[in-house]
Amino acid sequence: MRILVTDGMDKTAMAQLREMGHEVVEQFYEPDQLGKALRDFDVVVVRSKTKVRAPHIDEAKGSNLKLIIRGGVGVDNIDVKYAEENGIMVRNTPNASSQSVAECALAHMFACARFISIAGAAMRNDIWDKKAYSKGFEVSGKTVGVIGYGRIGQALGKKAQALGMKVLAYDIFKVEGLENENMKYVEMDELLANSDFVSVHTPSIDGKPLINEGTIAKMKDGAVLINTSRGNNVDEAALLAALKSGKLRGAGLDVFAEEPAKNQELIDFPTVSCTPHIGAATVEAQKRIGAEIVDIITNFKA
Repeated sequence: MRILVTDGMDKTAMAQLREMGHEVVEQFYEPDQLGKALRDFDVVVVRSKTKVRAPHIDEAKGSNLKLIIRGGVGVDNIDVKYAEENGIMVRNTPNASSQSVAECALAHMFACARFISIAGAAMRNDIWDKKAYSKGFEVSGKTVGVIGYGRIGQALGKKAQALGMKVLAYDIFKVEGLENENMKYVEMDELLANSDFVSVHTPSIDGKPLINEGTIAKMKDGAVLINTSRGNNVDEAALLAALKSGKLRGAGLDVFAEEPAKNQELIDFPTVSCTPHIGAATVEAQKRIGAEIVDIITNFKA
């Protein structure tokens, strides 16, 4: 098959596909060129940057395109239902990056608790202001509320419990056997009211922010918000207002409403720890994603 890789992929996995006789083309296409390009391939592999929408699928109708693979967990950058209605299957790699994203969320929790981001930036500007960062706090003994307790949420929950934290989880699906004295499922309002950290791990729901002025008002005073899910899950204006007022102590953000991020006031806020959407960007995760993609293509039957 002819396989288009638009946003990069593990080199070992691409070599495997070529050894199996597939033609692999690594090329990014701008949105106005993507639909036409898809007509020349049997499979397209995307990450977060490439968005495969209905107009692209319309342009690819009647061609050889049979399969779209999202190298990652969420598939909200693909119009899945429309693709499948038009005979194009959609697959993802849900198991590969869970540990990496969970560790990224945990890293932001530590950064916010101990001023790691802002203190490091100050030192690089030749500012030794030890007193300003002397009121950090330990994560041990604190409560983390995990919104969306799927693979990533569960991975974070296990790591948090190992650090001596309590976990409150909210999800529309409850997995049996996970609850214990340090982890329990609760309703959203209870989670917001009792969590020192609130970490979001849900897909985007109709592009509407899950964390907005109303939900922030229900959060514990001085809580820290962590978002490694989707940027539009958080109302950035409401978050910035809560940080300015002191309602929230800080925020750890790996994703933004617009990427590359343009909300400089939020990025520059002293108690915000931010990274450029690198939650799954570990060597280990990329190898696992590549291996899953190879497996999907190997076992694919049109």
